[in-house]
Amino acid sequence: MYENNFLANHLRSASVGREAQPFAETIEGSVVSYADFFKGAEQFASVLLSKGVKPNDRVAVQVDKSIEVLQLYVGTVLAGGVFLPLNTAYTTSEIAYFLGDATPTVFVCRGESREALAAVAKEAGVSALETLNADGSGSLSDAVKQQTGSFTAVERGEDDLAAILYTSGTTGRSKGAMLSHKNLWSNADTLKEYWHFKNDDVLIHALPIFHTHGLFVAINVTLAAGSSLIFMTGFDTNVIMNAMAKATVLMGVPTFYVRLLGHPGLSADSVKNMRLFVSGSAPLLSETHVQWSEKTGTAILERYGMTETNMNTSNPYEGDRRPGTVGYPLPGVEVRITDEKTEALLPAGEIGSIEVRGPNVFQGYWKMPEKTREELRENGFFLTGDLGMIDAQGYVSIIGRSKDLIITGGYNVYPKEIEILIDDIEGVEESAVIGLPHPDFGEAVTAVIVRQPNSTISEAEIKQLLNTDLAKYKQPKQLFFVDELPRNAMGKVQKKALRETYEQRAS
Repeated sequence: MYENNFLANHLRSASVGREAQPFAETIEGSVVSYADFFKGAEQFASVLLSKGVKPNDRVAVQVDKSIEVLQLYVGTVLAGGVFLPLNTAYTTSEIAYFLGDATPTVFVCRGESREALAAVAKEAGVSALETLNADGSGSLSDAVKQQTGSFTAVERGEDDLAAILYTSGTTGRSKGAMLSHKNLWSNADTLKEYWHFKNDDVLIHALPIFHTHGLFVAINVTLAAGSSLIFMTGFDTNVIMNAMAKATVLMGVPTFYVRLLGHPGLSADSVKNMRLFVSGSAPLLSETHVQWSEKTGTAILERYGMTETNMNTSNPYEGDRRPGTVGYPLPGVEVRITDEKTEALLPAGEIGSIEVRGPNVFQGYWKMPEKTREELRENGFFLTGDLGMIDAQGYVSIIGRSKDLIITGGYNVYPKEIEILIDDIEGVEESAVIGLPHPDFGEAVTAVIVRQPNSTISEAEIKQLLNTDLAKYKQPKQLFFVDELPRNAMGKVQKKALRETYEQRAS
């Protein structure tokens, strides 16, 4: 029934013979078995076919998190379509761009948004505009309930597209990364083995599902292992603390761990049932890593991935999980550091451009052949846009995005080097270092800082402390204090927004 569809067949294979076992349990206590999950996915697939979806047609989705969305994802794959999840925070004008660019056959939105989005959907040539709400209701669900009988998956091979994910677009026009069946499955299979997932694992799922981490890592790995998950519509420290008693794994962003560290109930005893804590999507502060280890007796496993590649590296499951690094390249994935200008390979310990190659690397950017050629070399290596280094032991460290590199007075300044020093200062919670226009130096090193609660540390005090540790050209010329740093849905600090905010205030 699924054998001719590469990804769907692999995702289902681990649960064959275990259909009665739970796939997901909600915090309200309802349980969805594997049999029910795949039956629902087949029903969604049938509806999509009835709405005109053909092989390689896009199915765009901007809805709240629910089990039904996961069934819609697998149903899209079964129907031979290409799943296109969209951030729930996107505005009508942003949705207009994505629909116009991707030209989906079906667009699924929240019921409350239908009226506002109808015009842009029509303008983009969407054939069917359907609704799906957080409680599982909506026009799409109504159609699903009418479906009966079994479903035969539409034939799809490993090189056919399974999904398109749009990049955040922080440096211009957002790009649609095309991911094949093989891209998604190879990564899920590798992570299942590397992180030792078994069918008795229980994953706490509190991530959004419009992003690689929450959808393709968490869900695909769970399906690949035939394990189960505790499904949460959002992050809540109390709910997660309670769930740890019957869970074994948590996948989160750094913010999860910072907030959990503030929970009075967090201790070695409260996490005794948990075997793995994974962090990604944004850099984990070394301080957070150390504090977590001291308080729980466990070490967070940090990894490195991208929209275009899924996961590239991971700290080891067994071995030293080093704060400030993202571990080793995953099996089957090559990572190299090159000179950004000459493209020459750089030796261990030198900072340069991170390039990756492997079965996880995407097929290119949707309708952007020129951009694809710029960033995806003919030899298969993808230019990630990240700066990093590989040390003598093979651990990869991310220094920052190449676009965030500051050139001041002709010298290169890597923001992370300065951020680490500032973050270590007593009274500082965290910082972001950016470059702002300067009439003499081209760019001025500038720090935006969040103080710890009740801290009164001043600009002068911070500058004095940095004076002995940094060369003069690296020292921030100006500091700004804020209550919090701007972040996207996955916790990444939005430096573009900071540069726009403080550009006029720079002195």
